Parts: sequence; structure tokens; C-alpha cells
Amino acid sequence: MTRVEEQFICRYAYGRAAESVMMSERGQDFMAFAIDRDVCRFVLCDGVGLSYRGDVASQLLGRGLMGWLHSQDELSQPALERKLFELTQEAEREMRSLSVDAKAPKLLREVLEEKQRMGSEAMYVCGRIELPSRFRRKGRLWLAWQGDSRLRLWQGQHEISPIFGDRFRTAERWSSKSGPVGGKPHVYQCRLEHDSGYRLQMYSDGLNDLDPMKEPIPDDQVQVLMNALHTGGLEDDASFLEIMW
Repeated sequence: MTRVEEQFICRYAYGRAAESVMMSERGQDFMAFAIDRDVCRFVLCDGVGLSYRGDVASQLLGRGLMGWLHSQDELSQPALERKLFELTQEAEREMRSLSVDAKAPKLLREVLEEKQRMGSEAMYVCGRIELPSRFRRKGRLWLAWQGDSRLRLWQGQHEISPIFGDRFRTAERWSSKSGPVGGKPHVYQCRLEHDSGYRLQMYSDGLNDLDPMKEPIPDDQVQVLMNALHTGGLEDDASFLEIMW
């Protein structure tokens, strides 16, 4: 668990699935955040394991969204949807450069080539927090997502996550071939009050043990969940990002 304290307090952690560690495979998740004085932008992507090179999809999507959140003055669902389609062109070039190992057994090679034709997929949560300032009378929180990664929000001591609705579905994700899958991106935005003590938490489904926990979790307890010694290691990759302001 790592902590960064500036205008925002950010805690983050990452763990690879036990099977990935054993097989020396890359992790499927991608997570990033950036603090620029009174603005914080962030992304958490979860590559779909059964798709071709989900690790590449999550990195490409995550970096693309981080750049978009930095360059875009006005955030909106239509603008995000356009960006998700634009990223498929970059993904197509990237995927063409990744050839299937010609030395692999024929059956495995055929399976991988079929997956490659179908494209890579990743789920995501992203957003931007703009704090109130002398140039910005009221702050703003803007969030977007597709997939079943968790997204939770507290104001003061009270969790207000139900405002996001029941819109976190496994069938929804981004595809390197076709852009948004399973529907349009979900978007939530609101004004931020002064000095109200917000806590925004997001994590991939590999950390679903956190779902029933309402109180702030100490750093060492998050690390215990990442180590997952009680289950012999994580079943899935796990990413955790919490932002407080």
C-alpha cells in the first residue's frame, strides 16, 4: 500500500493473481492518477482475461483515457464515446504488431489467432475531481465507467454510493475492435461542496472482499487482502485506489 498526500490524499495498491505470478505472466490491470494542484484525474482498468492480450488493452485504454481527461476542458458522455472509438484505431495498430508465437502448438496457435481476430477487451473506471477555488466557485466530480469494477463514494461519514445506480455489469466493457460493448459509457457528475470530507474508492473485482466494509480500511489491512495468504494468493488481479479530499 502506498500513500500520496498533496491537495488530495491518495492510497493505492496492486497485486497480481497467484496464477499469473506462478506462470510469470503480466498482470491484466492498469491504474494511474495525476494531481495538478486542485485537480485530480484517475483511471483504473481491468483487462478481460479471456480476450486476447487483456493486459495490452487495459494499458492502452488507461493511458488514452488519462490523456483525454487532461486535455478535455468539458467532459461529457458523447466526447468520451468518441474517444473510446478513436482508441480502437490505435489499438488495431498495436495488436497488429503482436504476433502469435509461431512455435506454439498448432491448436493453441489457432485459438490465439481467433482471439486476436476478436480483439482485446477491458473494463474501466475513470474520472476527474476539480476542487473549489477562487477561480472555480464550486468544485466538480465527473466519473465514467463500464464493467463490474467497484466504485464507492462517501461524504463525511455516510456512504452515498447508491447515487451511481445499479449500473456495474460484467457484460459492459471496451473492445479494441468495436469500442464500447454492451451499451454506452455510464457517466455521473455533481458539484462538490466546500469542506465536506469526500472519500472516493475504486477497486477491481479481485478485491471483492472489500464490498461489505464501510469504514476506512487501514493500510495494513488492505495489504493483507492483497497478499491473500488465507486463500493461497489472489484468484484475480487486484487494484485499489482511494482518493480523499
